[in-house]
Amino acid sequence: MVDELFSDTFWPICNPDLLSTGRLKRPVHLAKHVLIHSYWSPADREPPTWQRWLGLAQRRWREVPQYKDLQHLSFREELHAIEAVISGQGVGIFSDVLVAHDLAAGTLVKAFSLNLPGYSFYVVSRPSHPRARTIRVFSQWLRSST
Repeated sequence: MVDELFSDTFWPICNPDLLSTGRLKRPVHLAKHVLIHSYWSPADREPPTWQRWLGLAQRRWREVPQYKDLQHLSFREELHAIEAVISGQGVGIFSDVLVAHDLAAGTLVKAFSLNLPGYSFYVVSRPSHPRARTIRVFSQWLRSST
């Protein structure tokens, strides 16, 4: 049995003050801000990184800064990167599922209308597993907690 729990997408995310003050209206304004990075395993072939996002943005908009010309701050743990963005230290790229509560609370906002594809998460079990009901209840609980 394969049960998809959810899929996510990755967005440029910032502190709402950057948008409300007009300091981050267009991608060209990224040149005045720090890009916040999270660690991705080298085994991940297409991680949702600033390099990938900027590449897409450069095909969509003019005057998107080059990656090498921007300021960067990297974190090993994604939660530390999120805290840095909440505190206004820069702009990060995060899963809309991971920051859903902060987006709903207005602590964080999506900076631009361009996103990167994310990941899908599944519960997988044998079709005739002896604890199929327990697995189904667990899967429902996981889905309700997102």
